[in-house]
Amino acid sequence: MQKNSKGQIQVYTGAGKGKTTASLGLLIRALGAGLKVTIIFFDKGGNFYSERKVLAKLKKLYPKKLDYYAFGTIRMVKGKGFRFENINKDFSEAKLALEQAKKLSQNKTLDLLILDEINTTVKTGLLTLKPIIDLVKNKNEKLELILTGRYCEPEILKLADLVTEMKDIKHYMNKGIPARPGIDY
Repeated sequence: MQKNSKGQIQVYTGAGKGKTTASLGLLIRALGAGLKVTIIFFDKGGNFYSERKVLAKLKKLYPKKLDYYAFGTIRMVKGKGFRFENINKDFSEAKLALEQAKKLSQNKTLDLLILDEINTTVKTGLLTLKPIIDLVKNKNEKLELILTGRYCEPEILKLADLVTEMKDIKHYMNKGIPARPGIDY
């Protein structure tokens, strides 16, 4: 990112696969350019997400350039796929994630902040829209901000500088193939 350039707001949304994957690609690109990057995983607790293993290794290589935080309870039920209903701890974890995001959005040394699955938190009732809009409107002006997840609210889309919609045309899960480690999580 050029010095003194204005950070943009990017949204990756839609019913198709690839929103988190796209943001992780951008994270790698940013690290390669020497930018300071943080990703906050909303509603993705647990250690079974394969990308976290790589992020842990990248953090060792780039200790001053990469941070990541995972909030939420474990949503993977072994052998059964994902649990979608909220439990009480999901609400407190979402609030903690939002507080961390607000703090980081003001950090003047951070170049890129990814808020993975934040869009979905409104649809599932974990968070309300207003504090997310406030975060987006009040971010450090040089910070590049990425919001991922299905069901992005129109108010967020309006604030965004770039919107990419992942469209679900065909998915193997519709044939009964469960989520697979290394491919889907």
